[in-house]
Amino acid sequence: MEFFVEVAKTCNFGRAAANLGVPKSTVSRQVAELERSLGLRLLSRTTRRVELTEAGHLYFERCQRIVAEAQVAHEELQKLVETPSGPLRVNMPADFGTDFLAEAFMEFSQRYPEVTFYLDLASPEHAGRVFQTCDVSIEIGALPDSTQIARLLGWLPAYLYASPEYLARHGAPQHPSDLTRHECLEFRASGDRVTRWPLARGDEHVEITPGKRFSVNSVAMVRSLASLGAGIAVLAPVQSVRQDVAQRRLQRVLPDWQAGPFPVYAVTDTRLLPAKTRIFIEFLMERLRDGKRAPQDNAALFA
Repeated sequence: MEFFVEVAKTCNFGRAAANLGVPKSTVSRQVAELERSLGLRLLSRTTRRVELTEAGHLYFERCQRIVAEAQVAHEELQKLVETPSGPLRVNMPADFGTDFLAEAFMEFSQRYPEVTFYLDLASPEHAGRVFQTCDVSIEIGALPDSTQIARLLGWLPAYLYASPEYLARHGAPQHPSDLTRHECLEFRASGDRVTRWPLARGDEHVEITPGKRFSVNSVAMVRSLASLGAGIAVLAPVQSVRQDVAQRRLQRVLPDWQAGPFPVYAVTDTRLLPAKTRIFIEFLMERLRDGKRAPQDNAALFA
């Protein structure tokens, strides 16, 4: 249809081919196939000129608008691919989004003012269950087998903490093997998936399965329970945790050991992303791996 419309506008196969950037033979063949499919002659061809038939005039009047609208749609889609604009829907764990990404969203919004944001900070859900309502999901920890596309943004180290009151009652563990005799607060990242604590000290690695009495899907609740003496928790050293440590509501347990680090992913359901999503993911990868640009409390958490 596009080839026919161009020939009809120029009344010349050669000029139409030049405008379309294709060989003249291609234009001639495509128009001939169109006529065969319609069962009507659209163009009257002579050695000196090309003219529209009666059927060609009628078809041209209808097709010209269709082709023009298709070209506009194509240009709009190209702009969508090249220029960040429109609503960006991001799903993320509430605590991680609040502690780590608020400043990133502000900076991105200032850099790309045509992007608007719909942020879902509900309880963590694996991306495969939320893509009907979001463009990208931020996930922490090992992902289950999935058809989704995951890009690594960075690594989140964490440490063991407990309240001084809990340690006074139960004693401080001297080795990760001692944790089996302690109340360990499980942060349940996604659904019923079993959470494990990978602990490392130099070349020594130990993995334990926490959780006896409390299994929680909120980092803020885990931190509150730990500060109230409910047990030992794995927490990232963000500002709120540092304040609890400074005010002696929490203290490090097994200070020579580190939990994780845990991978942080941007997960999408396709590799064919509009500019707003693709550039946002690239922005997070750059920002979270660059300590100079990350907030002070988060700078050491990504590598």
